[in-house]
Amino acid sequence: MSSKQKIRVAITGNIGSGKSTFTKFLFEAGYPVILADDISKEILAGVPEVREEVIKEFGAQSYQGNKINKKYLVEHIFSDSKKLITINSILHPRVRKRIDYLSKEYFKTSEIVFVETALIFESKIEKMYDYVVLITAEKNIRMKRSTMTKKFSEEDFLKRDNNQMSEESKKKKADFVFTNEGSKDELKRKALLLINLLMPILH
Repeated sequence: MSSKQKIRVAITGNIGSGKSTFTKFLFEAGYPVILADDISKEILAGVPEVREEVIKEFGAQSYQGNKINKKYLVEHIFSDSKKLITINSILHPRVRKRIDYLSKEYFKTSEIVFVETALIFESKIEKMYDYVVLITAEKNIRMKRSTMTKKFSEEDFLKRDNNQMSEESKKKKADFVFTNEGSKDELKRKALLLINLLMPILH
């Protein structure tokens, strides 16, 4: 049994910050990555009791057949802070359980597991992680990215951004902060720098 330390590292950032691109570079460098958002979607779509709870809280239009009604959820739930708290209370305990399970599996072959998760500070789950990495960018840059790549309207962006803790507050809580206002190559170098910064911790 190896005595080497194993660490779980969260990658977070407000909408449009580029945390998904940053995480993709970590994956391409050969490290296991868990995507909390994908797990949430799987649970939302595939767990019958979750479906029942969501329909009870938000109505049958939350689903279209067997699939989640993404447009309805974005417009009516994810942009409303009270409804967001409700849906997160349904999803987050199950998401955390799944992250714990996958982490244990990945730790069998890797010393580091990265988890991309948006609402870590809002959900007060930072203690789940050994380190929290924050990706930041100026608000106008994040809005431009979101309207171009995620096809959000400016109004959608602002609603979702307003439901997230401010970047300034998150900077005080994060262990590492990387600004993403340049090229993708620059962001890739920062992802590789993070790996180099974590290596001494492991050995």
